[in-house]
Amino acid sequence: MQTEIIHQVESWFKSKGWEPSTFQRQSWNAFLEGSSGLIQVPTGSGKTFAAVMGPIVRILSDKQQKKGIRLLYITPLRALSRDLTLAIREPIDSIGWPIRVAARNGDTTSTERTKQLKNPPQILVTTPESLCVLLGNPMAINLFANLESVILDEWHELIGSKRGTQTELALSWLRMNNRQLQTWALSATIGNPVQASEHALGVKTKKILINCAPKRSISIKSIIPDSINGFPWSGHLGLRRYEDLIAVLDVSKSTLVFTNTRNQSERWHQCLRFACPAMECALALHHSAIDRSKRELIEEQMKNGQLRWVVCTSSLDLGVDFQPVERVIQIGSPKNIARLIQRAGRSAHYPEGKSEVLFMPTNALELLELSALRRGLNNDLIETRKPPYKPLDVLLQHLTTLACGPGFNPTDTLQAIRKTACYQSITNEEWQWCLLFLEKGGNCLSAYSRYRKIEWNQNKKLFFVRDGSIARLHKLNIGTITSAPSIRVRFHRGAIIGHVEETFISQLNPKDVFFFAGRQLELIRIKDMTAYVKLSTRKSTTVPAWAGGQMALSDLLTTKLREEVELASENKLNTAELKALKPLLDRQKDLSILPKQTELLIETCMTKEGQHLFVYPFEGRFVHEGLGFLWASRLTKKMRSTITVSVNDYGFELLAPKDYPLIKLFEESLDNLIKDSEIESDLENALNLSELCKRRFRSIAQVSGLIQQGYPSKNKTSGQIQISSTLLWEVFSKHEPGNLLLKQARHEVLHDQLELSRLTTALTRMRTGKIIHSEIPRPGPLAFPLLVERLRNRLSNESILERVKRMQIEALKHETYE
Repeated sequence: MQTEIIHQVESWFKSKGWEPSTFQRQSWNAFLEGSSGLIQVPTGSGKTFAAVMGPIVRILSDKQQKKGIRLLYITPLRALSRDLTLAIREPIDSIGWPIRVAARNGDTTSTERTKQLKNPPQILVTTPESLCVLLGNPMAINLFANLESVILDEWHELIGSKRGTQTELALSWLRMNNRQLQTWALSATIGNPVQASEHALGVKTKKILINCAPKRSISIKSIIPDSINGFPWSGHLGLRRYEDLIAVLDVSKSTLVFTNTRNQSERWHQCLRFACPAMECALALHHSAIDRSKRELIEEQMKNGQLRWVVCTSSLDLGVDFQPVERVIQIGSPKNIARLIQRAGRSAHYPEGKSEVLFMPTNALELLELSALRRGLNNDLIETRKPPYKPLDVLLQHLTTLACGPGFNPTDTLQAIRKTACYQSITNEEWQWCLLFLEKGGNCLSAYSRYRKIEWNQNKKLFFVRDGSIARLHKLNIGTITSAPSIRVRFHRGAIIGHVEETFISQLNPKDVFFFAGRQLELIRIKDMTAYVKLSTRKSTTVPAWAGGQMALSDLLTTKLREEVELASENKLNTAELKALKPLLDRQKDLSILPKQTELLIETCMTKEGQHLFVYPFEGRFVHEGLGFLWASRLTKKMRSTITVSVNDYGFELLAPKDYPLIKLFEESLDNLIKDSEIESDLENALNLSELCKRRFRSIAQVSGLIQQGYPSKNKTSGQIQISSTLLWEVFSKHEPGNLLLKQARHEVLHDQLELSRLTTALTRMRTGKIIHSEIPRPGPLAFPLLVERLRNRLSNESILERVKRMQIEALKHETYE
């Protein structure tokens, strides 16, 4: 029977002009033999059909024709659900197999959800959040009674976040109720496949790694300016050189223009509309803040060729199938190799297709990053994804979810949870603390009934949620994404346009004009968490800004970047990017040096602003932020003063008053500055660690269920959430300092936000390498971007551009005199 069905699969492939690849056949056979594993092959190779055909063959071979969900396909994005459902249905409908496929996510109507519960499809495509909502249903045991396999799509996207942890916990319950459950994870870009498979498939599970697909070819070309200014700064290219991008854009080529932030995508879309009015009907904007219906329309128009250029963000990074796309343009550095591979894969999205990427720098030094990235690609390097460490807030949410539905037995559930890679080390004390927290409100909150969420049912030997209102509110707030509260934007007599953050819209007054979703909009009023707007012809440069706009270089790319700087120091300019940077690099060498990988360059100089200390570890923005404040704290312990810190991906600057002996103190206390002992206490003094932990606790309190966002029509404002989380923080700090959620907040700040392990590694590299102190007459090319970074945070009636131009003229004047 199975052989006959596989022949039908092969015939369908042949009708499409395809031939099943080696890795696809290997995947089908491994599944039918009862194995679980990880499929890691390039984007566009056919992972979906490699994963689903084995389960489909088994469903069709089943003589009993069991009811209920047989295959669960979990994807990180709602947009992918629709495309995946259509892709899976295609062979089923073409061959006429008696299998139903459905999608369930936040956009699924209540009518359709009810139908799925009464008559479940054999294959369900869903997201982690929607799966957890199903687990919170009393019908969950019957719904998944005959589940045989789970597919985790784009696992690299989930594993590095709490959404991945949420998925692991959901899988632990499914496996507890079906010990024969097979799991297959799919990924194109992950550097730690063994660890990734542990988290996807559980510990002590026999795993198969399938990665035998042909390597995908990626062609990267840079849009290099005619001349490189010797004093670069972030943003000095980009929009100001939009003509360079227009010159290479081709109307006949379907193109995705990727930016790193939604704000940047809005500005580039506005720029292209202005520069190319003839493309008005063939140009679109796509990012996650735009309303779903509009995004879906754009995706459909892109596929059928109506749209030629789409400016987008990571909203189109993942596996949406855009076969017509011929070219990808990346605006600014992608900051890591995996992101570029993922975006490149959107073009020529078919097996053995050759992706074409054009890189548009927004800063001359980004050419260094691209040169490093190119070498990393040539060496088949890719970043690892670090899973969260035992986040108890996600566990508390999971237990409450189970208590809303089938209930949970603490002994059996603990055994299942310890089989996940994330929680295999959870102690009995931590587990008992979680149960006490949910049942009694912990040691501090027992007097408040809303925190006593679960109660023990002696007859069933299970914990259940004790109150229906608690269950309803919990299900509405399931999830681990805790972004700032959003305000819907809609026409005063029409459709919803999208959403912006509350903090942005609260700064506007009625009749103010802003640019959003490709439209010039005038604010009419704000009511019930909705901003009512109308179209306006008045021009405005105001564009919404969203939290999380800054990205830092990955640790892998910083390693390659240091290699590039060393090659440049030795005049080995053997890439187009390094050759283009030669005037800038020569100017840096004239004033100072370019450090080798084993060297740390520290530059000092005096200007009318004060004394400057420039340090270049090339470790990425977030590490430099920690190092900068750490050094400032250690220096001011020697002698009190105000030291200003400025950081970017290449280094950091310390600026002290003219009368402060910064250079002398630096030379005297160098050993103390680069030590990694007492680092946590020094960081606490440097950064007001308590305040950072308090901010992180706000997110943890939301995920754990201590704070609820509220009902859809009555969402809490960011101010209300902040007040609630601060109050809880103070109560726990005073009456229960050992509270595990407080400890989690501290751990996340140190290890996720401040990247303590990378910071410690950087200090070790400084101690073991050679430190070169270069006294320079004025800031050079590496220092100039740090000066500009500081200007951005200073109030002035001059624009950044005006101030930077004045600084450039001043610097060039010094060189002329010399």
